Amino acid sequence: MTKVAVALARSVTSLWNLYLRRYASFSMLGCLMLVSCQHVPVPQRAQALPAGPPSPGTSKGTSETYGPATRLGVLKDAAIKESSGLVASRSTPGLFWTHNDSGDGPFIYGFDSQGSRKGVWRVADASARDWEDIAAGPGPQRNQSYLYIGDIGDNREQRSEIVVYRVPEPTITAADTSSTRSKPRLTESAEAIRLRYPDGKHDAETLMVHPVTGSLFIVTKVAFANPSIYEASGPVSSERPITLKRLGELNIPSLLGGIITGGDISPDGRRVALCDYMQGYEIVLPEGAAFNTIWNQPLRPIGLGQRKQGEAIAYRLDGRALLATSEGSRAPLIQVVRR
Repeated sequence: MTKVAVALARSVTSLWNLYLRRYASFSMLGCLMLVSCQHVPVPQRAQALPAGPPSPGTSKGTSETYGPATRLGVLKDAAIKESSGLVASRSTPGLFWTHNDSGDGPFIYGFDSQGSRKGVWRVADASARDWEDIAAGPGPQRNQSYLYIGDIGDNREQRSEIVVYRVPEPTITAADTSSTRSKPRLTESAEAIRLRYPDGKHDAETLMVHPVTGSLFIVTKVAFANPSIYEASGPVSSERPITLKRLGELNIPSLLGGIITGGDISPDGRRVALCDYMQGYEIVLPEGAAFNTIWNQPLRPIGLGQRKQGEAIAYRLDGRALLATSEGSRAPLIQVVRR
């Protein structure tokens, strides 16, 4: 994303926060902004609920299905300066993984539900060009959890291939807390899964992995338009490049359009969470439906509280809550619990 677009996004985010405090005043401004933007038709494939202000009596940061946003703590590891991805650990329940945006190197950071540091790992045989998201899912070895790290950022849309690194998830122990970015633990060797879009180059910051099939899903990042959804059907292999399949578009109920910065699939595979700079969204799979029909369901906005630049969202391991982080040092760790 260009510096101008980032500045514009942050400006609109500030206006959004004002909107949450003064609905009437912001509504007029929002209308003027929408009129000034190029009209983008709403696709029929993935309809969304209107964002709208909360109904009377609803607390700030709440939705129909989630309670108010709660700050659990801050990310205390000083090396975490731009938390750009988030996932709940499968191998060590109660802990989480994050990574920095571009410029850090191939490191993943463990922390607990209060943000306290639990160790740093260097991902073996991986490089970090523009890491944007992290997910957990199955892989080649049965009964083994894998981390999938998305080197999928492409602000200038120049990359002929993007890469997802798959590595067996480390089990975090008490002794690992002493590891640091300068003296990290080392993961097992990572596989590089190379991906190509079928229709040109795209910027993206959202990687999701289905917890059963291992299919990979990428949602593109595009301002004032509808983001696209792409899939690499599981099980995926690192033997040769994979051409992604375009599934359609999402109509995001936001003034910014499809500036989607993170996402996750719930551990039971029945929900999808997405986020942008302003808020979160959730899609729920109808009972008994095939997973890919979830992209046809309405997106329900979820308040995620105050974030400087929110780029990561993940389900808690039990699937009953969503957690979110923000870029910046000592970023807040935010949780919303499903009612």
